[in-house]
Formats: sequence, C-alpha cells, structure tokens
Amino acid sequence: MLKEQEKIEKPNPRSAYRTFIRFAWKTFVIGFVIVVGYLLSVEFNLLYLFGSSPSLDKLENPRNDQASELYTSDGELIGKYFKENRSPIGYEKMSPMLLNALIATEDVRFYEHSGIDPQAILSAVYGGFTGDARGASTITQQLAKNLYKTRTDDSKGVLGHIPVLNLVISKTKEWLTAIKLEQRYTKQEILAMYLNTVDFGSNSFGIKVASKTFFNVSADSLKTEQAAVLVGLLKAPTYYSPRFNPVNATRRRNTVLEQMAKYNYITKASADSLSKIPLVLDYSVENHYDGPATYFRGAVAEYLQEWCKQNGYDLYRDGLKIYTTIDSRMQKHAEEAMEKQMRTLQRRFNSHWQGKNPWVDEQNKEIPGFIEETIKRTSYYQRLKKKYGNDVAAINRELNTPREMMVFTWDNDSLEKKVTMSPLDSLRYYKRFLHGGMMTMDPFTGHIKAWVGGINFKYFKYDHVKQARRQPGSVFKPFVYVAAIDNGYSPCDKIVDQRVTVNYVENGEKKNWSPTNADWQYTGAPMTLRRAMGKSVNSVTVQLTEKIGWETVVKYAHRLGITSPLQSVPSIGLGPSDVSIFEMVGAYSTFPNNGFHTKPMFITRIEDRNGNLIHQFVPKQKKVLSEETAFLMMHMLKGGIEEPGGTSQALWEYDLWKGNEIGGKTGTTSNHSDGWFMGVTKDLVTGVWVGGEDRSIHFRTSSMGEGSKTALPVFGLYMEKIYQDKDLGYTMGRFPGPTVKVNKKYNCTTVLPRKVETDSTMLDPNLELFDILEQLNSGTNTDSSQ
Repeated sequence: MLKEQEKIEKPNPRSAYRTFIRFAWKTFVIGFVIVVGYLLSVEFNLLYLFGSSPSLDKLENPRNDQASELYTSDGELIGKYFKENRSPIGYEKMSPMLLNALIATEDVRFYEHSGIDPQAILSAVYGGFTGDARGASTITQQLAKNLYKTRTDDSKGVLGHIPVLNLVISKTKEWLTAIKLEQRYTKQEILAMYLNTVDFGSNSFGIKVASKTFFNVSADSLKTEQAAVLVGLLKAPTYYSPRFNPVNATRRRNTVLEQMAKYNYITKASADSLSKIPLVLDYSVENHYDGPATYFRGAVAEYLQEWCKQNGYDLYRDGLKIYTTIDSRMQKHAEEAMEKQMRTLQRRFNSHWQGKNPWVDEQNKEIPGFIEETIKRTSYYQRLKKKYGNDVAAINRELNTPREMMVFTWDNDSLEKKVTMSPLDSLRYYKRFLHGGMMTMDPFTGHIKAWVGGINFKYFKYDHVKQARRQPGSVFKPFVYVAAIDNGYSPCDKIVDQRVTVNYVENGEKKNWSPTNADWQYTGAPMTLRRAMGKSVNSVTVQLTEKIGWETVVKYAHRLGITSPLQSVPSIGLGPSDVSIFEMVGAYSTFPNNGFHTKPMFITRIEDRNGNLIHQFVPKQKKVLSEETAFLMMHMLKGGIEEPGGTSQALWEYDLWKGNEIGGKTGTTSNHSDGWFMGVTKDLVTGVWVGGEDRSIHFRTSSMGEGSKTALPVFGLYMEKIYQDKDLGYTMGRFPGPTVKVNKKYNCTTVLPRKVETDSTMLDPNLELFDILEQLNSGTNTDSSQ
C-alpha cells in the first residue's frame, strides 16, 4: 500500500515537461495573438485609439513639403515659394562621400537590414541598463518619421496622448512603416528620399538646398569634409550649425570623419588630415526676396494663391513648376536701367532739397508734423500703441530712441549700410527716396517680358507696376485722341491753341474750369491733332474732349483695358484719375496690335512636382478698334518724336535711331508729383513711372521733374540694352504700313528743324505763320498735363 502511494506521489519528468511545453506554447500563442492584435490595432487604428498610419497611396506616392519654383521664358529659375525650402534631387546627383558619411554615422548596417535593425535595438536596450544611451532608429525608420509625420498631433489617437505609451505607439508605427518602405523601394531610393526630407537648419530642407546654403555647391560636388559637416548637422541642426556654432560643428564633423574611417569609407590618415582643415563656409540663406524680378514674383504669388485655392493646390507645399513670360535677360536690362537712372535722379533730388524737407503742400511749403502723422499709420506704431496704450510719453520715447539698423542706400553697390537711427529718423530718411516702376509687354501675345516694381524689394515691398495707382497726366491723352479718330476726326484736323473755359454742371451745381498749357502760353493758331498730342498741348486736348464728350473718353479708356475707376469730368483727358502701369501698358498695346486688346499675361503653364502639365494659359484677345484707327494712333504716337516741340524728343540722345521708329508719350502731373513715359516700338510696349512715395514729395521745377527728365531716360537706357543684346533678337525698324485702306488724311507732319534754338531771332523762312508764332512764344518743350 505504501509502495503504491509512493509510486503515485513520485513526480513524472515526462509529464512535467509536457506541462511546461503546453504552458510555453499557450503563452507564446497568447503573446503572439496579443502582439499581432496590437500591431493590427495600430495598423488599422482600432476604435481610433492609436491614430492613423500612412495609407498605401501615401506609401507609394510619398509627399513632403516642396518649394514651388518659378521659371522665366528662357528657362532660368528666378524664385521659389515655400514654407520649407526644399528641392528634391535624385540619388545619382548626390556625392558618394555624402552617402558614405550618412551610413557610417547613422546606420552602418543599412544595406543588411529590412527596415529594423535588431542588433541596434539590443545594443540600445543594453546601453540603457549600463548608462550608455544610444539610438536604434535606422535611416528607414527616420525617413518614416520625417516623411509621414508619425509623431504629430494629427497622427495621434486617444492613447497617443498618454505619456510613454504615445512613444511606444509612435515607434511601432515607424517600425511598421519602415518595413513597408523597404518592401516598396530600393536602398538607393530610400537614401535619396531621406536626404531630400531632412531639415539641415538655416531654412534649408533637403540636401540640395543645404549644399547651396552652407557651401554654395551642388550636392554631387560636396567634398568629404563638407559632406561630414552636413551629416553632422542631422543630429541637432541648431547646436551643430557651422554658421552659429562653429566649434560644435567642427567637433561633430570630426566625429563623422572618424566613423567613416572606422568603417573603411576613408583611411585613418585621411580622416586625421581632414579633421585639421578649418571650417570654411560660403553661407547664404535663400529668402523670398533674393534674386531678380522680386516684385514680379510677388504679383505672381498673389495670382497663384487664388488659382491654387480654386484648383486644390498649395503654392507653398506642392512643388509646382510655374513657367512665366518674363525673359531673364530683358529683366536684367530693365533692372539695370532703372537703377542707373534712379541713382542719378536721387542725387539730383537730394541736391535740389538740400537743407530742406521735401514734403510740401501746393505752395511748396513744408507740411508741419508730416513725419509724426505718417508714422501713426505704420504697423510699428500700432504695435507700440498695443504695448503702451495711451501712454504717449512711452510711445514717443520708443520713437525717438536711436538703435543700430541696416538701411537702403544708393551710396554703394551692396545697396545697404549700417546706421544708428531712431524710428522717426528712419522714416524721415526713407521718405526722401524717389521710386519707380516699369513694365514691358509683347503687344501681340500679351506676354510681359520685364517687370520692375520698385527700387529695392527688401526695403520697399510696395509694387509700383500693378499694386500702385497714380495720376497718369498726359500719358492719358491718347485715349482722347483715339476716341476722336474713331468717331470721325483725323490726325490732320486742326483746333486752335487758345485759352478756353469749360462750363459744366456737377451734382446740380454750375461750374467752370479754365485749364492752362504747361508753359502758360498759347499760339492762337490752328494746330493739327497730331502735333497737339506730340507737343502735349492741354488747350487742344480739352477742347477735343468737350467736342466728343468726356463720357466717350472714359468709355474708350475702359474699352482699351483700363479697369480702374475713372471720373467722367472735363479734365479726364489730362489724367486726373489714378491708374496702374499694368493697365496703361496693356491699353497702349492695342495700337500696334491692329486694334486687338490683349490682356497682359505673366504665366504660360503650370506643372506638378513630377512635370505633368496642370494648366496651359492662352492669350485673351478682343477686337476693340478698327485697324484704320489703330494704325492712325501709331502715327499719332510717333508725333512725340517727329513733331516740332514733341515731348519725347529727349530720346534722340540715345542710340536708338538706326532706321528705327518709336512712338512715345510723356506725362507729368500737378507739382511734378508723377513722371511717366510710354514707349512703343514695332515689337514692344513699355511703361515707366517715377515719383515720390507720397504725392507731396517731388521736384519743384519742370526742368527737373517732368516725365521727359525722370521716366523717359529709363526707357532710353533700357532700349539701348535691348538692341545691343543680339541674343534677344529684337532689331530696330519701322512700324508696319497699314493693312487696310486708310480713308482719313494723316500725312501732315509739321516741317520744322528737329532742334529749335531758344534764340527767337533764328527763324526758319519756310515756316508757316502760326509755326513762327509758336516758335517765338514757346520756351522749353514741356509736357503740359499740369
């Protein structure tokens, strides 16, 4: 009995082993189910607890923020729009040493694992217990984190907001995503995507931009030591910045070089030698205002933001390729011409106002408190107001406290200098500058070829081509003459140049207006319409306006493309209503284009980041004048050069006359606040404006402030450069003859010497009586839109 009891109680080794196996298997199955369940739950975001993971579409079509790029018609990259300045490149355009440095430093077993490196994980766990903390993320995992933003609030579920647990979930997502990436992409593609994704600091995202920012080289031209600097940046872009923390950057660079030597990518001797090289940078952060055509890029951005909104794109993230009508060479010539003239004008202006402030009223008396009132309209003053409330003393203290700052200047080639000024002094300084705007357009295609919105975008961001509207003065007169010619008049019809008074009714009240010519003189003789427009004679223009009706002038101006509001008043022909250069160039382009108005355009096509065409832009044209009227208006515009006393004759000073014809019109507004010139050749139409930021800032004399002295020289300098640049293909030549029968008399150019001496005793015996009287009475040849 006892033996049987002992037999029963004695443990059976085989039974215990089977029990252990069953327990282990059960534990494994439960653990496996839990792990698989957990992974599936994370993958499919069970009950929204874990947050979303990258979809199949996102994996196969990865998208990170990419700068949209702006190209000229001749293929030059002139600007970018970005929140993250990134321009991806292919694996083959990356330096081999860069790739070696990355692998040696970040993931030495990159080519051996499939997204997760178990050995690195075990080393990290061991290091955690021994106090030697180290990372275990592979390059593929880092790519997953950077590319799909796995740790942002948008990707977190309910559990993702619990400390520690959120990190476990994020890591799980990165592991799963890394495995998927390895299944879908080659190792080379993963390396390229990673280097195109990462942030190198200094507003440079991706290796292409980083190479240019820090060393001004392409990514495939990086030297070994330069590649080591950039790879070292990945650990902490600010702490290891070679620009702001060069000691840290050098130390980190040398660590990367040691890693490259350790894994035989370079020799130990080479690493030691390169470690002794001092850190040499060619540092330049790319900004939105860098490069040419900055004002143009702003205008394009304004249009594209609305276009993108309507078509489902993000200009600053989607990497669009925008191809424009601008020619980079013509743009360069335009900017150079503007700069040369504005430097000269500013010196003249400073001398003209030396010892006095240039902000004056109608009687040329300084406006009291002008600067103090102006600064109240600035955003800076509003910030002070928000900070100090009604504490006027505190605000004034801030406004009058000097501080070091960079300001714009024409005194050197860099166009800026360091000064110490108070905010009020800074405003006084800047208000003294003259400004300018210029646009050139192909009248037949509507393509804008050059766009200069101001003197310096960094310091003066207001665009004077499309954003600004100023009184056009006499450049508006052609709208009077085109309305007249289209309604029965001819260029040879005559109106007496005499003082007139216009009686009219405004808001039920009887009024009268007596305009004057710019020189306050009248010949009292009949004058052809062509000569009157060429000489810019106010008295004839006003009489003609009254004959055809000022409502008719407004109608024709709108018909030719002026979209700004226009006042239907007796003085409409003298340009009292504000318009933009953009509108004026488009309107004038109707004349050489045989009566077709072509809407100015600045984009030809838009492609997506992969080069697929999204949208093609085509010119929008509308027939608004007969071919006969358009031809006659071109003949009228030549009067500014060909007619005696023509206001465009200052163009004879430029090298533009080898069998060439140019139509031109100057404009000057009251007190010389605005100077204009509109120039037309057989191929191009160009508009130029020059003036102060405020209408109260201007020259005080006609000899210095009229459009022929301020704006016309910009056109002259510019067209010289255009004709000298043979690669552009623009040649001098005459305007085409009429394409239809011209029934109106137009060949009636007044015969006078090209240059009339101011000595009134030197008369031409062949002149008609009224021409002699005109020569006697005329002083300087001034534009007469006062």
